[in-house]
Order: sequence, then C-alpha cells, then structure tokens
Amino acid sequence: MPFAQIYLLEGRTEEQKKAVIEKVTQALVEAVDAPIANVRVWIQEVPKENWGISGVTAKDLGR
Repeated sequence: MPFAQIYLLEGRTEEQKKAVIEKVTQALVEAVDAPIANVRVWIQEVPKENWGISGVTAKDLGR
C-alpha cells in the first residue's frame, strides 16, 4: 500500500489540497502500478511560525 506524506505550510484552499491528493494518487498509481484503492495520501499542514527557511520562520518572511 503506497502512502504519501506531504508537508505544506498552512493556508492552502480545500480545492488546492484536493488537487494535491488527486495528482499524487495518480502519480503513485502510474509509477508503481498500485491499485488506486490502495493509495493513501496524508497532508500535514504546518503553521508558518513552525517552518524555518534560512534561519527565519516562514511567517516572518511573509510566506
């Protein structure tokens, strides 16, 4: 059973997250010939103050 874990900064729309789930699922089906019913995708949203880029939080960078 393929399992994809995706980390994203918070703030994406429901439609964007649905698109990620659909496209990652399709990519795994095609890449490893997995039955679509066996594919799992988990999106973990990370608060911007908990994501660091070059020593600065994403929130402080205005991301």
